[in-house]
Amino acid sequence: MSMEKSFDAKAAEARISAEWEKTNAFTAGANASRSETFTVMIPPPNVTGSLHIGHAFNNTLQDILVRWHRMRGFDTLWQPGQDHAGIATQMVVERQMMERQEPNRREIGRDAFVDKIWAWKQESGGTIINQLKRLGASLDWSRNAFTMSGAPSAPTGEEGNFHDAVIRVFVELYNKGIIYRGKRLVNWDPHFETAISDLEVENREVPGHMWHFKYPLAVNPETGERETYEYVERDEDGNITLRETRDYISIATTRPETMLGDGAVAVHPDDPRYAPIVGKLCEIPVGPKEHRRLIPIITDEYPDPDFGSGAVKITGAHDFNDYGVATRNGIPLYALMDTKGAMRVDGLSYEDSAAIATRAANGEDVGDVSAVNLVPEELRGLDRFDARKRVIAAITEEGLAVTDAEGAPFVENKKIMQPFGDRSNVVIEPMLTDQWFVDTKKIVQPAIDAVREGRTTILPEQHQKVYFHWLENIEPWTISRQLWWGHQIPVWYDGEGNQYCAATEAEAQAQAPGRNLTRDPDVLDTWFSSGLWPIGTLGWPEDTEALRKYFPTDVLVTGFDIIFFWVARMMMMQLAIVEKEPFHTVYVHGLVRDEKGAKMSKSKGNVIDPLTLIDDFGADALRMTLASMAAMGRDPKLGPRHVEGFRNFVTKIWNASRFAEMNGVRGGGGRPAPRHTVNRWIIGETARIRMATDEALASYRFNDAANGLYAFVWGKVCDWYVEFAKPLFDGEYADETRATMGWVLDQCYLMLHPVMPFVTEELWSLTGERGKMLVHGDWPEYGAELIDADADREINWVISLIEDIRSARAQMGVPAGARLDLIVTEADAAASRALTANAPLIERLARVNAPQDGVAGKGMIAVSAQGASFALPIGDVIDAAAETARLEKSLAKSGKDADGLRKRLNNPKFVENADAEVIEETRDKLIALDDDISRLHAALAQLEAMR
Repeated sequence: MSMEKSFDAKAAEARISAEWEKTNAFTAGANASRSETFTVMIPPPNVTGSLHIGHAFNNTLQDILVRWHRMRGFDTLWQPGQDHAGIATQMVVERQMMERQEPNRREIGRDAFVDKIWAWKQESGGTIINQLKRLGASLDWSRNAFTMSGAPSAPTGEEGNFHDAVIRVFVELYNKGIIYRGKRLVNWDPHFETAISDLEVENREVPGHMWHFKYPLAVNPETGERETYEYVERDEDGNITLRETRDYISIATTRPETMLGDGAVAVHPDDPRYAPIVGKLCEIPVGPKEHRRLIPIITDEYPDPDFGSGAVKITGAHDFNDYGVATRNGIPLYALMDTKGAMRVDGLSYEDSAAIATRAANGEDVGDVSAVNLVPEELRGLDRFDARKRVIAAITEEGLAVTDAEGAPFVENKKIMQPFGDRSNVVIEPMLTDQWFVDTKKIVQPAIDAVREGRTTILPEQHQKVYFHWLENIEPWTISRQLWWGHQIPVWYDGEGNQYCAATEAEAQAQAPGRNLTRDPDVLDTWFSSGLWPIGTLGWPEDTEALRKYFPTDVLVTGFDIIFFWVARMMMMQLAIVEKEPFHTVYVHGLVRDEKGAKMSKSKGNVIDPLTLIDDFGADALRMTLASMAAMGRDPKLGPRHVEGFRNFVTKIWNASRFAEMNGVRGGGGRPAPRHTVNRWIIGETARIRMATDEALASYRFNDAANGLYAFVWGKVCDWYVEFAKPLFDGEYADETRATMGWVLDQCYLMLHPVMPFVTEELWSLTGERGKMLVHGDWPEYGAELIDADADREINWVISLIEDIRSARAQMGVPAGARLDLIVTEADAAASRALTANAPLIERLARVNAPQDGVAGKGMIAVSAQGASFALPIGDVIDAAAETARLEKSLAKSGKDADGLRKRLNNPKFVENADAEVIEETRDKLIALDDDISRLHAALAQLEAMR
């Protein structure tokens, strides 16, 4: 069957993908010819997800590794699956119910709502699977896993035992005292009414305000007057700039409503301004005057003396930094809000609550303060932001706002970082709630040791710092969520609040005979279940064949943003449960940015849809683009023009293959042993790129592998070899040239396949008789033994000469159609032999006449090659004066641009403040400009010498 004029990516991709799936080409162990296994676990996308450019990048890199190992005969498993995505999935289904005007989840109840989620999952939850198939991801889809498989609520068809693994781990860690229930500060989403992880919090810079208020010092009971102190400010030289008597301490806050829950005011222990009042009491300037609360002034390392007034209000139940100060100093934690972010209406009256808080301020142990509600009666039930307005107005009216020089309340308008729920889009509230925690300090050390001692390697090494920093400063991990979709906490309570942890209700009831038990309504954080991904997908806790064969896994390819959320937790969990590292290598890739280097976001309108790129340019072009940009430690900068460029590469190899077909070339034969220098040379070049590709992939230098193959296929094969071979199709070397070209193109298909699977599979099927599909092609193993030093030297000499002649012609503005004389002014024996043997090629490709001996003269420019010198007479075909003017203009511009870059690099502020990537790009641009300047100087010198 003859090849079409062009490659129809859309039609071919669908057909080839279907054939791969029909023949079970990706099944674990397919094409295995050796005992070694190679296992990769996909970072499970959310079941609600659709393919974004980060997914495309991540999965392209995984697929390259997997296809490479599969072709090398490894028993390969790329494990697919999806995460049940608690909040995201619950949100999708609730929104769907609202759009359909159905009763909400609370009206229909938990069981019915969960059934609806399962129905949605079965109908719409496979979107990203089909999109990954469009990308060409060769996962073993027969083993597709789901983090809620095996749950009691799962319908028929949702097979698997992931739920068993999750519950068993919880019970085991609970029994070891590693999982416990306690009260701590967490990120709280008032819309979903649940705790969320840091990864689900999006910190945004928004317009905000900083209010400055006075906290009056307590009244001295003996004098009936307020305490005072001498407040002194000094400059850097110790000179007094302000001295005054004050009866207050001032603080600044962006959240005045939280003042109601203050437990103290903190200052730095080395701040001399407040030394006279440390240990004294001050009033919170809000609330009923007859019950105005007093709080202590304490010292702590947290306040920054150089920021604001240097004094910080401590609201331990509503701020993470304050929580640390409060717990260190024994300050009570007073919760102010309910689960919806409104001011509390429950608990004690304000009068009783204020009395308890006053006793605490005087140093009494008041015990559990959860019933203490310090919200004044008139503010109870208000939304937190409405309460804020009331608090500000009351303080200002009372005259306790710090004022500016004109007597107006001092309010700073400034940008502030505010946390938002990434799903709910509401402001997150740090909340003190009862949650389930993993005491991570008890299981963290093996995960640290595994990387420190080299059993697991994190690449690039810079990301090890993130890993170690988080693990060495780890806090208890909040694993409970106040949702209905997820693994329900396997703990039951009796009427007295006693806990019974068990895998099933029957087992829990056996622990509490005769007692009525109620199950904890919370579910587990999805990071807890996905933390068990490596063993849970392989059938643990059962002793399965897959678990024995494919665990521990080999390489995890992931983004830097989940190193601690997922990577570190998988390390901790697997080591705690099965005492093995889950993978030997973690490859951390960068963040795909737009072509200007900006982070992609919907608000900026610069998000790139990979499916659109696949529609426009084909999956191979997108994959090759992403691989070529995957430099270790760098963020790829992607735009449609980059993908379009690699679409041209697809066209290039298609056209070269079609040219070969039209000249009687067929693939599928063995490696030839040619006599002609050109054929011996290209076989050696093929061996070189095979070795370079293997070395690059083994080192996770995806960009080097992709760019090396690009340069070889486009430059060495499609350009030079195709041109060199054209005259050889007639004559004594015709058969060997056809055999060589067929073999070389086969090697191109084989080596390109991991990166560009579709077009290579298509070409493989069209260009020869094959025993199997390319996906199971045998990866080449030849090496340096195929390099012919003499052929290599001769042909590379010819290429160098042709390139130098072409460059000189272009530099001097010689018309493309002009054929020049080639004057040989000097040539040693090796150069003469190469010139004589390849003169027809040089004449045709450099557009010169037959070489002739002579001397350089007026109107000629010089060109050199190893062991030879040449002259090109161009005086009669160019306007030397015009060319000189053109080159001088280019030289002036390049010189100006280079000076600007040099000044930038010599500016210490630029070097100190700019990103390393920006500095490197600037240096690269300067090097390129300096090279251009050197060439321009050389060309001008040539023109001058012609006169």
